[in-house]
Parts: sequence; C-alpha cells; structure tokens
Amino acid sequence: MVPSVLIVDDEKHTREGLQQALAEHYDVTTAASADEAFNLLEADTFDVVLTDLRMPGKSGLKVIDKALGLAHRPAVLMMTAYGNIDTAVEAMKRGAVDFLTKPVNIERLEVIIQRALKTKTLEVEVKQLHERLDEKFSIEGVIGASQKLKDVLAKMRLVAPSRATILIEGESGTGKELIAQAIHQASARARAPFIAVHCAALSDNLLESEIFGHERGSFTGATERRVGRFESADGGTLFLDEIGEISPSTQVKLLRFLETKAIERVGSSKPINLDVRLVAATNRNLEQLVRDGKFRDDLFFRLNVVRLVMPPLRARTEDIPLLLAHFIKIFSDENAVPPLTVESGALRTLQAYPWPGNIRELRNFCENAVVMRRGGSLSEYDLESKFRGQPDGVVASPAGAFTATAPGGTSLSIEDNEKRLLREALHQSRGNRTKAAELMGISRRTLHRKLAQLLEGDVTD
Repeated sequence: MVPSVLIVDDEKHTREGLQQALAEHYDVTTAASADEAFNLLEADTFDVVLTDLRMPGKSGLKVIDKALGLAHRPAVLMMTAYGNIDTAVEAMKRGAVDFLTKPVNIERLEVIIQRALKTKTLEVEVKQLHERLDEKFSIEGVIGASQKLKDVLAKMRLVAPSRATILIEGESGTGKELIAQAIHQASARARAPFIAVHCAALSDNLLESEIFGHERGSFTGATERRVGRFESADGGTLFLDEIGEISPSTQVKLLRFLETKAIERVGSSKPINLDVRLVAATNRNLEQLVRDGKFRDDLFFRLNVVRLVMPPLRARTEDIPLLLAHFIKIFSDENAVPPLTVESGALRTLQAYPWPGNIRELRNFCENAVVMRRGGSLSEYDLESKFRGQPDGVVASPAGAFTATAPGGTSLSIEDNEKRLLREALHQSRGNRTKAAELMGISRRTLHRKLAQLLEGDVTD
C-alpha cells in the first residue's frame, strides 16, 4: 500500500513543488491552510503530515495538535523559513518527529519520511503487541468457572492496581506465573517490564548475581558489570518463582530491598533505588520453613502482604472441560489439524483423574492427544491406563450402568475386557448399537470402530 502524505503550506509553489517531488513514491494531498488541513484530517487518514509553521490564520503548531489528537496518528514533520532552536523545541514537544528549514532539501525530506514511517510502523507493532499481551494475560483470560478460582480472581482484581507485595502459593503446575503476569497486566505497570526468575533453577551464587547484578571483578569470572533482574524490572514487576529455595544471604538482600526499595550489586556498596513491584511464588509451606529455621520470619512477613492460594486442578474439576477445550483449540491451530472431540466417557474419566501435575500436565496431555490423533474423537478406551486408575493391562468398566467380568474372577487382557464390555452392552441393548454406545458413554462411531478392531464380527454370533 502506497504511504499517504498531507502537505500543508500557504505558498502555492511550495505545495505544488513538494507534491511533484514526492508523487512518484507517495499518495500526496495538499492543503493551503490549517483549516483546510483540519477538514482533510477529519475526512481521511494520512501516514505523514508535512506542515509549514507560519501561515495566515492558525499556525502549523495547531496542525500538529490536530493530527496527533486523532485515533490514527500520523507522523508529523515541521518546516519553516523562520527556523530557530525555540521553534524546533516547541514542535518536538508537541510531537513532531523532525524539523526542516526552507527551502526543503528533497533528498533529506525523503530520508526523514522513510524514517518516520518506520518509526510509525514500530509504534503500531508495539501497540498491537501490548494489546495481545493484555488479552492473553488479562484476569478475564484466566480459564475456569469454579468457585475456588473465582475467589482467587476476585482478590486479584482488588490487589492488582495497588503497590502491595504478593505471595502466590500452590502446587507445581497450578499456573502461578500466569497469575503473576495477569496481575502485572491489570496494574498501572502493564507497559513496563515483567521479569520472571525461577529461583530453584540456579545455584546460590548465580542466583544472587542474576537478581541483583554484579560489578566487574566482584568474583572469579566477573569480567564486566552485569545489570541484574531487579534493575531490568525497574518501573515494572519482578516475579520470583520458588522463593522458598533461596539462600540465607539472598534472603537478607531481598529483605533489604523490601524495606528500603534499593539494591546493591554484588561487589558494590552503592545503593540503587528502584521502583519494582515484587510478586513471589512457592510450592512449599513457607510458614513451616520459618518454624524449621530455613526461611527468615521477617522476610516471610514482608512477602506475605497479600496471599493468593492457587487451588490444585483436582479441587476444581468443573474447570477441566473448559481447559481441555482451550488447549485443544490452541494445539489444533498450531498444528493445522481438525479439533479433537472428547467423548463423554473420556471426559468423565479425565475429571476423575487427580492430575498430580495440575494444569501443566493437562496441557501436555492435550498437546499429545492433538498431535497423535490429528482430529477425530477421543474415547475413554483411548486413554492410558493411569487415567482410569488401573494398573497396566486392566481396563476399568465404563461409566455406564453395567460391568463385565471374567468367569471365576480371572485376569483379562485389555482386548478381552473390551470384547466382554461390548458384548454386554449389545446384549443389554438387544443389539441396538446406538443404545449400546450410550450405555458405554461413547459415540456410535467409536462403537463401530471398536467392533471392527476388536471383535472382527464375532460379537453378534
């Protein structure tokens, strides 16, 4: 698409000369006054506005104000024959991206326009990125409708706009980092950095340097100054995951920051004042660690200003269908395959499974199912034995109103169990395959597939 340029100048020969010079590469419109420019700006959108400073009536500074007050903000350039430093400063203060003096050098003008267009494109991309982040990590975007999750989200909405330090507790895989990111996006710090550090992944020395930074020569291998995560998060949020794993020396430095809002790099005694909101998370019982003498009580009290407790997935089973649908859509889109259908029997089985890995385990399950099955449906018979709460080689009865057992209680293989279940379903339904599928909690299509794969025509013999 050809970039559009609006030229505003009361001198006819200047307008027409600039239009002729730029017409080969741009869609150029001209205006002879600020008022005419206002009408054009309201009627159409422009990528660049090039305006004279001194004109009869309203000045070019008013054109700048009008252009930059629009929803679709163009890049604005100022030009004048009366150029001086004060005029340039005033134009820049109002939002002009550059300043040219008359007579305008066309080659320089084209370079400035290209640079302004690149800057404008970058601004649009940054804005779109922020909008996607706001959508992805919004509190409203957290998946689930259970009361336990609603209670957490209600507290998040209250504390997000504040400056309070937050402690998030919960088992591994419950989404603590997602919650921290959502709090950040809902705060006034959303346009500033969100920096995450996983404390358990680093040794004590490396963690201290990673968080607080270090000076050159402060330890062996410190060949240059390093800015730590605290400084990188200035104005934003620092998320410290698994904070129960940090060493006593790091605990002291962290406590000092919470008390003074200042840090010191490793190897330096010079304090650096920072504006950083701290959100910490742990899958351990910090109060028990305090009682055991492994975590400072004063640090615990500083961290525990607001406590959020993430429920495990087994405590919010009503959210499992929503999470399954969410992750299946994500991975289906990523892999360009049809969405996977989860049959009612499989859904009941998945809701009964305790999910020791919580949402992280569910997410991995969905990715595997989407990639391996590539569309179609997922029945309870397609699930691994661990989901049915049975050891390998044993098939649980479906969640219907009947069971099938071997004579004398002898052990059966998966194939034998499924054959007996299918025979019993067909017997109880008097051969009606639709009713047999309903009894087993599977679709009629899956029943036909099982009949073809396992029974080879001998069920109805």
